[in-house]
Amino acid sequence: MFKTFKEDVKSFMDHDPAARSPIEIIFLYPGFKALQSHKRAKWFLNHKMPFIARYISQRCAHKTGIEIHPGATIGRRVCIDHGNGIVIGETTEIGDDVMIYQGVTLGGTGKDIGKRHPTIESGVMIGSGAKVLGPITIGHNAKVAAGAVVVRDVEPNATVVGIPGRVVRMNGERLDDLDQIHIPDPVMNAIKENQDEISRLKEKIKLLEERK
Repeated sequence: MFKTFKEDVKSFMDHDPAARSPIEIIFLYPGFKALQSHKRAKWFLNHKMPFIARYISQRCAHKTGIEIHPGATIGRRVCIDHGNGIVIGETTEIGDDVMIYQGVTLGGTGKDIGKRHPTIESGVMIGSGAKVLGPITIGHNAKVAAGAVVVRDVEPNATVVGIPGRVVRMNGERLDDLDQIHIPDPVMNAIKENQDEISRLKEKIKLLEERK
């Protein structure tokens, strides 16, 4: 248990350049507090004490602005940056080394039964304000850009942007240097492609007219 606790602290130190010391993270970081609170709530839920588990999660939500259902499964070294407004549903499954920014919703669509919430595999980054909805899977090392709304499965190493979420790839390779600002815009890319095609067609029409 202590080893896992140290891993969690180190994960925050590694991901947040503003973190000055482990003590600061333990006592002042709402994301860290929410994850530790979730572990306690999960323990009570697993030991058939759902009321206490729910009480812990709701008290944590009131104090931190981060609501994690006790039934959610969360892996190791997960980091929640700032975290205000995050909601993680009951049947959500999160792997190891996942980065989650503020305002993220890992929720349901209201139409599914049983497994209602997403599965987030290891190494995923989910940007600020993103919504991942339904029993879908976000593959290993994928990136969900800020503000994206994702309702379909995402392949490993892919990047999703926009509403609804669209997968964007560069030469079929993972975008290791992608941040939350310099993100390809699939809508603008499509507009540019259409403009280029229109320009090519105009050139063809012009050549045909000159041959008459």
